[in-house]
Amino acid sequence: MDLSPRTFRITRADLVRYAGASGDFNPIHWSDRFATKVGLPGVIAHGMFTMALVGRAVTDWAGSPDAVVEYGVRFTRPVVVPDDDEGTEIEVRAAVRGEPEDGLTRLDLTATCHGEKVLAQARAVIRTPA
Repeated sequence: MDLSPRTFRITRADLVRYAGASGDFNPIHWSDRFATKVGLPGVIAHGMFTMALVGRAVTDWAGSPDAVVEYGVRFTRPVVVPDDDEGTEIEVRAAVRGEPEDGLTRLDLTATCHGEKVLAQARAVIRTPA
């Protein structure tokens, strides 16, 4: 069974707010000049910000943050955020794997940006909603 997809928009303003909250002011997250100088296609979203957005989708599906028992991902591709008012979008999908056991449900997660997977081995275990 697949759960309803969630879409999150990411703008440069979001990256600035995340940098302030996390203390991660690496210029690859705000300077096109620096990002391209180190070989990136442009400014990229913080990996942990991307992971947090996927986590938000998981908590929405689970019904509450404390229903998430386990959550993990591997980063495979950067999320490039253009310098415009539109930004970019991440689409998050989840597939329920197997029958719930011991009150727990496993979700296999997919996060894409412009049709490209940005995470691998993305999985969550949640307490099965009543």
